[in-house]
Amino acid sequence: MTTAKRQRFVTGVTAWLVGAILLLSLLGSMELELFFVMSLIGLLVVVELTAPFNVTPRWRRRLLPLIAVGLLGFGIIVIRRILAILPEGLF
Repeated sequence: MTTAKRQRFVTGVTAWLVGAILLLSLLGSMELELFFVMSLIGLLVVVELTAPFNVTPRWRRRLLPLIAVGLLGFGIIVIRRILAILPEGLF
């Protein structure tokens, strides 16, 4: 039972990543930062959609550090984009 749920999770994340690559390629805006943000959003969506109701399996608890690193990376990307928009003499 757990293997089927894990396989569904892996399939969902893989489908999201392939869809993100195709969408960014079709739009002509394939950048590493955009792909990172889209993949993080996809990971969070798939984690929530496949979350069990009662017991959290051990393999799902191992996702928490990965999510934390992803959110940290997202914060760094947002700060870099904001600093790029602000005028030169402000910071």
